Amino acid sequence: MLSFTSTVYDPLGFVGPFIMRAKILFQELCRQKLDWDKAIPKYVADQWIRWLQDLPKIADFKVPRCLKPSDRLQAPAAFQLHHFSDASEKGFGAVTYLRMVDASDRIHCCLVMAKSRLAPIKPTTIQRLELSAAVVAVKLDQACRKHLEYPLSESVFWTDSTIVLHYLRSEKKRFQTFVANRVAQIHEGSSSSRWRHVDTNSNPADDISRGMSADEMITDERWTQGPTFLWSKEELWSAQPDLGDIPTAAEIKKVREIYSTTATEAKATKTTVDKRFKRFSSWHELKRAVAIILRVKDILRKKSDVKRTEPVTVKEIQRAEQAIIVYMQRSWHADPTKLQQLEKLSPVMSADGMLRVGGRLSNAPLPDHDSAKHPAILPPDHHVTKLIIEHFHKITGYAGAERVFAEIRQNYWSIKDRVSVKRAVRNCIPCKKRKQLPSVQYMADLPRDRVTPSQPPFTEVVVDYFGPLKVKRARKTEVKRYGCLFTCLATRSVHLEVACSLDTDSFINALQRFIARRGNPKTIRSDNGSNFVGAKRELHEAIKEWNQQKIADYLLQQDVQWIFNPPAASHMGGVWERQIRTVRAVLSGIVSQQTIDDERLSTLFCIVEDIVNGRPLTKFSDDPNDPAPLTPNHLLLLRSGPDLPPGKFVQQDTYRQRWRQVQYLADVFWTRWIKEYLPTLQERQKRLKRERNFQKGDLVLLVNETTPRYQWPLGLITQTYPSGDGLVRYAQIKTQNGLYTRPVHKLGLLEAELV
Repeated sequence: MLSFTSTVYDPLGFVGPFIMRAKILFQELCRQKLDWDKAIPKYVADQWIRWLQDLPKIADFKVPRCLKPSDRLQAPAAFQLHHFSDASEKGFGAVTYLRMVDASDRIHCCLVMAKSRLAPIKPTTIQRLELSAAVVAVKLDQACRKHLEYPLSESVFWTDSTIVLHYLRSEKKRFQTFVANRVAQIHEGSSSSRWRHVDTNSNPADDISRGMSADEMITDERWTQGPTFLWSKEELWSAQPDLGDIPTAAEIKKVREIYSTTATEAKATKTTVDKRFKRFSSWHELKRAVAIILRVKDILRKKSDVKRTEPVTVKEIQRAEQAIIVYMQRSWHADPTKLQQLEKLSPVMSADGMLRVGGRLSNAPLPDHDSAKHPAILPPDHHVTKLIIEHFHKITGYAGAERVFAEIRQNYWSIKDRVSVKRAVRNCIPCKKRKQLPSVQYMADLPRDRVTPSQPPFTEVVVDYFGPLKVKRARKTEVKRYGCLFTCLATRSVHLEVACSLDTDSFINALQRFIARRGNPKTIRSDNGSNFVGAKRELHEAIKEWNQQKIADYLLQQDVQWIFNPPAASHMGGVWERQIRTVRAVLSGIVSQQTIDDERLSTLFCIVEDIVNGRPLTKFSDDPNDPAPLTPNHLLLLRSGPDLPPGKFVQQDTYRQRWRQVQYLADVFWTRWIKEYLPTLQERQKRLKRERNFQKGDLVLLVNETTPRYQWPLGLITQTYPSGDGLVRYAQIKTQNGLYTRPVHKLGLLEAELV
């Protein structure tokens, strides 16, 4: 059925009444919710078969191709468009006729085009369908005027619904939304004075709303030539009926919903308008929207001939600005307690209805209409006031608070406006992107592996890379070698290994040599990815390509846990970054002056390792009776340095058994480590204040020191990772390029999520 109905090509709607019957049958099946492969009921099938039998007869239906007959009219002097609309419970539509009159008062009417629509499946009143048909008539008029080249004098609209005429001529009534929208469309395309009443028997649109058979279309001349009264002079047309009062069935809004003066309803109306205002984030867009609303208001009241689609003018923007400010002032100054805040300003009411500052500048050599002399008063905490401040902040090139404050005072005056301006400048997102500093958080407690004594050296270690170092092979060839540094978190001892390359296998070989010499560690910490301080780009890129799963599997076989720091969190690895700096300081003075080979490099690493492990962990004492400063070598080499005072630490028969000597020296190290070194880690050197925790939904700026600030990406926090003390020190951020995990020191807060 749908396929056959669509085969009839009728863009101008000449056979619209015939097609309407097929559409009505198809809609009946849709109303019954039949599937595509279901058999249709017999009564529908019978009607459909009759329609198919009539379909070939449409070939005999003819409409003159030329609108102006050359044999009947001689140079027509007047051209009119007559549009008829009608609706039924099945459908609605409109049909257009062209009426031509020549100098001899001979008349000719012809069909121009028609348009039909099915009524919605959801039940709708005939009144609403009649109004929808009137909208179709207006659209037909616009289409005809756009394409016809005749000098059309006027358009006349006909309907047999008196309630539609009531709707169009009741300019002071407020209708329900459905009616109000369609009345506005009709008024925009036509004038209410051009709408007339026609009886149902003379309305050709009745054919398109109910449908016609092929035989009826061929024999009925009213459809192709229009009603008979169009062929007569206008003086002979029947008089228009007296409409009287609008019927009770009209969809009119109740007066109390709009004009009620109770405090509760006034507050509700205020809240509704303010909610609408809060949807705008730009002062200019708000004024433009209000200007369009005021224009539509004038069009509905017939106070303006400007079309709704024409561009907004400067005068309309100024009028909208005045209307917004007047509304703000009335809603704020209605409270008598707030009027006391204006005593110092001596407020006066200007001719445009705005409350302005009277002040003491009446004798200033400025025009009376100058806004700088009498600026408009704004409520302090209103959303529109915020938009005005942001507008002036933007047009001044995101200047400082004082500059913005001075510009605003040329037009407006707000209570506590200096505070409002500073708040707006402080919360400006573009300014934050240019000036916001990375966030900080309260310094965390030291992890357990930093403060646990009495464990063998290198039980809790960290690993880091440095280099490259150029090494001579044979006579002239130079290759690159890298240093792999292992640091004990408790004793601060270091162990250096030479890595021939930066791949995963080379690191595992260095790790095997370390374990063979120092024993199995419990945990190994390292940076995550490319945050090796002081390393070159080659080292950055190579570390990114490590097969972390392969390394983790090897460590799992050795019962070793591998822990990564968050990416770009170099400050969380200061304990080993400082050792990298120390080692590089020793090596830079030697390797930079001459090129060495692999054997000398391995020897040099051992010497550097001994030098670094001989550094003092505690302070030197001025008293010669105090023991020497504590160094990592005290535990690694079991040497305590200078001779100790006799009798203080040495016990009888201590050195007769070697294992007791080793145990004794280890106990001495850990005793001094607890008393002398561990207390030095107690104080926090910086980040002494607890800051706001980042939360899910915060808008942040990702800090990247290697790129210009304007290229730093924006991100949205999707997950936070609180520490044991409840403070968030790193989080997961979603950007347009993917998900990243970054410490708070690499994030700048732009806008906090409102909880």
